[in-house]
Amino acid sequence: MISFKDQIILITGASRGIGAAAAIKFAEAGAAGVVINYQTRREAALETAQAVERAGAQTLVLQADVSRAAEAQALITQTLERFQRLDVVVANAGIWPAEDYAISDLDEAHWDETIRINVNGVYHVCRSAAQVFTRQQRGNIVTISSTAGQRGEAFHSDYAASKGAVISFTKSLASELGRFNVRVNSVAPGWVDTDMCISALRVDAAQLKKITDAIPVGRVATPEDLAGPILFLASDLARHITGEVLNVNGGSVLCG
Repeated sequence: MISFKDQIILITGASRGIGAAAAIKFAEAGAAGVVINYQTRREAALETAQAVERAGAQTLVLQADVSRAAEAQALITQTLERFQRLDVVVANAGIWPAEDYAISDLDEAHWDETIRINVNGVYHVCRSAAQVFTRQQRGNIVTISSTAGQRGEAFHSDYAASKGAVISFTKSLASELGRFNVRVNSVAPGWVDTDMCISALRVDAAQLKKITDAIPVGRVATPEDLAGPILFLASDLARHITGEVLNVNGGSVLCG
């Protein structure tokens, strides 16, 4: 029932993890083209592109640091030059600072880096996409936030604050852009088995058991577990949903 036939999808941070899984899933759902943005992992991005092409979609692999306005704008411009249209933007690029920092030890450099990438990166891409979507009177944006942005996260206040900002930004855009037939929603993961999350924290067996025991469904999410909800929110099945946060955490954090 979910179909993205003839549509062009742009995903930031799509070289691995959730972004890569979503790129492949959009191709499997009939997307005509998927733009795979990466910042540093070119080889991984090319591998993702190969998987997307095997699933039947054309690809465009573009390097850009989306926390920089000019590079985010170029991403949109190059997409339109190649495909002459843009239908869905998934603002996925972000970081999870693996180190624990008590607020008294959280220095300005770490704070600024997290906010620059996790907040400014979403802002710049969404701003450029909104200029296209309002002109064409249609479009869809899915941001990737986090359960941490709703409940807070001890020793990761920079990350929680950045994702809380993404949630508020999502709701603001939904209110602003709805009259242009543009929907804006967010997917909020909990623990996910990706390089950025479980692997980045160098989780050992005992830690993983503790994490898993706190998840009612009994396992950590895979990137594919997040790809499905992203596609749902971007699809016509969710045509009357905007400004919502869809929590995907196996029941570990029950919000709203």
